[in-house]
Amino acid sequence: MKTTSPTSIQIPKVLTIAGSDSGGGAGVQADLKVITSLGGYGLSVVTAITAQNTLGVTRIQDIDLDVIEAQIDAVLLDIGADIVKIGMLASPEIVHTVAIALRRHGMKKIVLDPVLRATSGASLGGDDTAQAMMKELFPIASIITPNLDEASLLLGRDLNSPNDFKLAAQELLEMGPQAVLIKGGHLDATHTQITDYLMWRSIDDDLEVVLSKEFKHDRITTANTHGTGCSLASAIATYLADGHELTHAVAKAISYVEAGLEAGKFLSIGEGPGPLWHMFEFYPTSLPLEK
Repeated sequence: MKTTSPTSIQIPKVLTIAGSDSGGGAGVQADLKVITSLGGYGLSVVTAITAQNTLGVTRIQDIDLDVIEAQIDAVLLDIGADIVKIGMLASPEIVHTVAIALRRHGMKKIVLDPVLRATSGASLGGDDTAQAMMKELFPIASIITPNLDEASLLLGRDLNSPNDFKLAAQELLEMGPQAVLIKGGHLDATHTQITDYLMWRSIDDDLEVVLSKEFKHDRITTANTHGTGCSLASAIATYLADGHELTHAVAKAISYVEAGLEAGKFLSIGEGPGPLWHMFEFYPTSLPLEK
């Protein structure tokens, strides 16, 4: 039987449960890049295989439910995880399978990115999946991180301005999660400053209070934005697993994604919107050489 040495090194273990992106810019592939670049150990459970590239999603194949459950059991029974990040769950049945397994393993720290639609417009879940998430995963989530399209789908109305974020966050918080981060990056490009809105529950003198914080940052002009939502949620998860408190983890994750967008502005990967550059700290990119 393997024993742990007193001098063994422990690093944050982050389990991503999400779909695979054959283009490498989002999904499980992006999650593992983020986790590794931030000093964590990435574990993965694949819920669906997507055929996609920078031009869009052309096919989705769900993984069998028993195989998803087996992956979760295999990872958690041996290696364990300090936190779970959930991304694409393409059907209500997959949502149910994941929720039951995480409850059975007693997972308490869960970052849920309710991925329901690709940037290209392809459906990655839909209304039934959204309803299943709200019922089964929101009550056990430490934080949910919807973008504007996802928050609109979950609430059944459009969010058109940062002025809408507070009420939307309150309504989403009432569905059960401990915290909500509404991401404002999908507002039209005339908004040169992005507002992300965080609302969370806290205990003060044995009483639960609700707190909020806005994160304002300049929009980075680039077409290479594929995978930003997956990357932000994975960064939040990794920072939380490393012991950062919530607002600090969110702030650091936003800064990480900003730096990745800035570093990836001039990358040429595919014919459509490419990914941010996750490995900027280790392999910096540079401006094109002038001829």
